[in-house]
Amino acid sequence: MFHPFREAAQLLWQHRQAGTTLDALPAPLRPLDADQGHAVQAELPAVASQSVVGWKIAATSTVGQAHIGVPGPLPGRILTSFVRPPGEPVSLRGNRMRVAEPEFAFRFGLDLPPRQAPRQTAEVMAAVATLHPAIELPDSRYADFARAGLAQLLADDACCGVFVFGPAAPEGWRALDLAAHRVHATVFAADGPSRYRREGEGRAVLGDPRLALTWMVNELSARGIALHAGQTVSTGTCMVPLEVVPGDRVEADYGALGRVAVTLLD
Repeated sequence: MFHPFREAAQLLWQHRQAGTTLDALPAPLRPLDADQGHAVQAELPAVASQSVVGWKIAATSTVGQAHIGVPGPLPGRILTSFVRPPGEPVSLRGNRMRVAEPEFAFRFGLDLPPRQAPRQTAEVMAAVATLHPAIELPDSRYADFARAGLAQLLADDACCGVFVFGPAAPEGWRALDLAAHRVHATVFAADGPSRYRREGEGRAVLGDPRLALTWMVNELSARGIALHAGQTVSTGTCMVPLEVVPGDRVEADYGALGRVAVTLLD
């Protein structure tokens, strides 16, 4: 029996594994709207034989949304193999986006099952156990991801790439104004000197990382999807993405919230 959503997910997974791209999904497999894009993405865990350990939010700024031609943020699944431990170098082989994105990530301590009524931020935050500095190295299976369109981007897991999550922030982070919280990132060359620095802040993420997290919870709930204790939601880049090349080391300093770094290989 022909299962276009499963076959689309299989094709995208094959390209992810090979580090190759395609111009677009073949017409018989191509999702035509957001619901079909979500349906393809939902097949990814089974196709990859991996668990969903978290979620990412793509396009959390108006600039990012305009860049890829979408009307709002997009959710994507983080699978087991997408997470690398701090200190482990990450290869950029096959990655055509070549950017690093410092993000605020929240790990849940309680389940949030789907329900009809939207949750408010206070209820969502009460289910959060820890906050983590994070870096994503996003990627796409499309040769021109900026023109792939909403449905195909959702099918491709919202450009989900590799994640590095730093240690949990110290106690007291809940009292901080995360919207105003500044993050300082430095990209170092292979031989040690700083290539450039960039700054960002929490309000770049839908106005506040906590608001972005609430959006994600309610978006998934509306689709009948639960968030589970132990899963992590990374809320999108808090600055202009950092252009990187093999050999770079990216360090993101979140001040009182801690630091996270990653070294990039070819």
